[in-house]
Amino acid sequence: MAPTTKTKTGGKTRSALQDVVTREYTIHLHKLVHGRSFKKRAPWAIKSIVDFSQKAMGTSDVRLDPKLNQAVWERGIKSVPHRIRVRLERKRNDEENAKEKLFTYVSHVPVATFKGLETTLIEAE
Repeated sequence: MAPTTKTKTGGKTRSALQDVVTREYTIHLHKLVHGRSFKKRAPWAIKSIVDFSQKAMGTSDVRLDPKLNQAVWERGIKSVPHRIRVRLERKRNDEENAKEKLFTYVSHVPVATFKGLETTLIEAE
């Protein structure tokens, strides 16, 4: 089901269906895979990206772009990038038998440097 959030006025709840939104985040993978054995680092990083996306967007259905998977695995299983910039898009699920009305699509955003980057809200196209 779509999560509901309380607004500041009167404690009314609103559905997340109106919240079809796109945001860009920087995920610090280095701290998420710290202490993980070498042969499990890249798979653990992918699972961590999915967990981050579920918490940030409030949907349990998370779909990863193949380019994101390629970017994490680019340097092998044990040399995961320290940081990665991702675009999280909360979209409507138009499938007939869908359990949830929304899903999150996670894609990679290549950047030259991570200095000064913050979470940004992308306007609807």
